[in-house]
Amino acid sequence: MSALWVALLVVLALAIALRRLRPSWYWMTFGVTFATVRVLIRYRSVMDACGLTVPPSRWQLALARIANRPVPEGRSPRILRLRPTATGLVLRLKLRPGQDAFDFSASSDRLRHSFTLHNVVSREIRSGVVELRMTGYDVLRRVRMPVPRSVEALRVPVALREGGEVHYRDFRQVPHALNVGATKSGKSVYQRTLVAGLAPQNVALVGIDCKNGVELFPLAARFTALADNPGAAADLLAALVQYMGRVYEVIRAEQRISVATPDAEITADIWDLPAHLRPVPVVLLVDEVAELALAANKAEEARRDRIVTDLVRLAQLGRAAGIHLEICGQRFGSELGKGITMLRAQLTGRTAHRVNDETSANMAFGDIAPDAVLAAVQIDKDRPGTAVAGDSSGGWTRIRAPHTTLRAAVDTCNAHAFRTPEILELDAFRPELPARVLIGKVQPKPAGASAF
Repeated sequence: MSALWVALLVVLALAIALRRLRPSWYWMTFGVTFATVRVLIRYRSVMDACGLTVPPSRWQLALARIANRPVPEGRSPRILRLRPTATGLVLRLKLRPGQDAFDFSASSDRLRHSFTLHNVVSREIRSGVVELRMTGYDVLRRVRMPVPRSVEALRVPVALREGGEVHYRDFRQVPHALNVGATKSGKSVYQRTLVAGLAPQNVALVGIDCKNGVELFPLAARFTALADNPGAAADLLAALVQYMGRVYEVIRAEQRISVATPDAEITADIWDLPAHLRPVPVVLLVDEVAELALAANKAEEARRDRIVTDLVRLAQLGRAAGIHLEICGQRFGSELGKGITMLRAQLTGRTAHRVNDETSANMAFGDIAPDAVLAAVQIDKDRPGTAVAGDSSGGWTRIRAPHTTLRAAVDTCNAHAFRTPEILELDAFRPELPARVLIGKVQPKPAGASAF
């Protein structure tokens, strides 16, 4: 009997140690079993307590009266599937007549407490079916990005979602995005992670870093063009608009639409062009947009108007030409001047790191997802890299980017420096690399990299 108690104490000590030191291991060994049993046992009472049941049907009430029996209890949604995952549980429910998916979304916090889980996120799968993705532990405390199974063009894993899923920055689906956050919130690390993820791909990186280049110039080996002050940025944007016009000329020349032209050969963007004519996609990263919009005199106001106009033009017309915007800043409101709100309206993707006030969060989510504003304000200052990510559809989620060191990002960019394409219009803004970056074996550029 003593041996049994010793074994139980060893297992209990192991469970406590794993829960504190390795929560993912604890979940896979002990937590998933306990949580599954807890959810199944408490399911009916939790649904009733959270107001997620419906009254019995009329024929059930009539039958109870005829048989002189007690009135049946309210009916809970039917469980279609309960599936354990590496980070939690996925509960798929069939709604009863009269129920709405919004009811489950509004009750997610109550469900979290009732099932004693870390987080519950609700989403509608199809009409009448709701999925509750429940997280068993704090996934964002230690971000461990899984190894990607495959690499897709312009689709970069940049963070981990609170539900345990990988958060991607997909430029094909969301061409332009806004990233706001206070100092030391992790905004620059997120941008660094994005650059390191784009470096191995066939893409041209163009950067504007008005903080004297301290953020982007260490990564210059992988950049086709860089600007470190508003004056150079104005000329760079003008050259990029000129390049966009040349790409549209190529698309128009290749359309040649006639009755005999197959549907598959009709194109309105670069992705359906023949491979030998397709220009390389461009990602423009702006580190601090406020530095481009501030003006102290008439000359700077004229330059500012040119910058904002070109940015709006690139945001409106750039997608078909393969030009994508990633704009960062601490604030992005109307106080930056004319045209800023018009530019913000073109930025579909929204990411807000920790902000200093609610107004800054409103600049990112106030017009698309008011619920996300409160979530952005509540980000803890002791958790840099945590952010709220959403888009113009109104959906949002909490994410946290891995801590990518500057050394790791520099090494990645240097290793893929041979992939840096040349664009004629941007040759004047090609960064000058220090000699130490060029040391090593020189590798040839891929075919077609210098076509544009």
